[in-house]
Amino acid sequence: MKFMKLGIVLNTNDAETCWNCFRFGNEALKCNHAVKVFLLGKGVEVEDVKDAKFPFLEGTIKKFLSTGGSILACGTCLKSRDKEGSMVCPVSTMEEPLKMVEESEKILTFG
Repeated sequence: MKFMKLGIVLNTNDAETCWNCFRFGNEALKCNHAVKVFLLGKGVEVEDVKDAKFPFLEGTIKKFLSTGGSILACGTCLKSRDKEGSMVCPVSTMEEPLKMVEESEKILTFG
């Protein structure tokens, strides 16, 4: 299997979709791929998502970060929600997802 650079855009705060995004990211990391996630729109709300059916979302995100995954968040989207950056949602500009697209071999979107 060939090593790939994967870029993922998460553009929703739907609990199941967020969970699947990071499950996929964790699987790709397990297979030694490089994975970056860019949080856009409602995606910047991911660390606030609480759902009884998906209580393990927070742990899935922590695993993603601890095993080498990278997350960036749209600063404008955070600001429009009166949110600040965090470890899960580090503030970024549109320059970062453009760079992610340019460097990635595959781009996936969730949301």
